[in-house]
Amino acid sequence: MASRVLVQCVRSFTQPSARVIFENITARAAAVPVANQRHFSFNACSQRKALTSHTKVSSPLAQLCRQYGDLPPLTLDTIRERVLYVLKLYDKINPEKLTGASHFIKDLGLDSLDQVEIIMAMEDEFGFEIPDAEAEKLMTPQEIVQFIADKKDVYE
Repeated sequence: MASRVLVQCVRSFTQPSARVIFENITARAAAVPVANQRHFSFNACSQRKALTSHTKVSSPLAQLCRQYGDLPPLTLDTIRERVLYVLKLYDKINPEKLTGASHFIKDLGLDSLDQVEIIMAMEDEFGFEIPDAEAEKLMTPQEIVQFIADKKDVYE
């Protein structure tokens, strides 16, 4: 019974409409292992060509390839730029008064709730949670930069 079904499936792929469906399925199946990896070290095109080579179909769909990449590595300068950018977007901070050594409460006139909102914005920007005990100590942009650099192992 199972062999009959298999034979029917193989025979059905000889029809032109079934080739397009099969091609679509194999193109998506080739991309799945690549999308689930954190670091993308190979090209999905070679895997897709291997999957579709036995069908001898040459349509534009089989030619499509996706290139995957990771974010560039963090440096102290990029962390500093991103922290200052997020702070400049905060509506209660005057961007002209903002420096790396500006104290949130003393220099910028923010309160403790604003400081919590800033820490939450940094968590969203860099993709990790800052513990409350550590967040209370972060009162300047430079302290935030140093904390993030320590957590992400950035020392340059």
